[in-house]
Amino acid sequence: MKEQAIKDPKEHINGNSKDTTSKIDAIKDLIFGENIQAYNSEFESIKADILAKKEELQNLISSVESELLQNIDSLSTDINIRITDLENSINDKLDTLDNEKVNRKLLSELFIKLGERISE
Repeated sequence: MKEQAIKDPKEHINGNSKDTTSKIDAIKDLIFGENIQAYNSEFESIKADILAKKEELQNLISSVESELLQNIDSLSTDINIRITDLENSINDKLDTLDNEKVNRKLLSELFIKLGERISE
């Protein structure tokens, strides 16, 4: 008998008694029964809604990310083309300026020759 008395409190202290747990659950169901089920149902619905919105946002983020990367690539290509065009334009202008300088030299030589002819 004493052994049983000693074993029973240990079972309750350690939480091994299934009887106590089922009694507590039964009391909870009696007191809160329908409310807890309603709350659990609402929480599950909200949880499912949040997960759906999270997935939708992740899909939106990935599509925006891919669109941004595509736009960046497009802009990079456009900028490279414009830089190449500007380099070509600058090189053409420099060539033209070099030619004009040569023409100035030729023009000055012609003026000198013209001046010499006038003075003769």
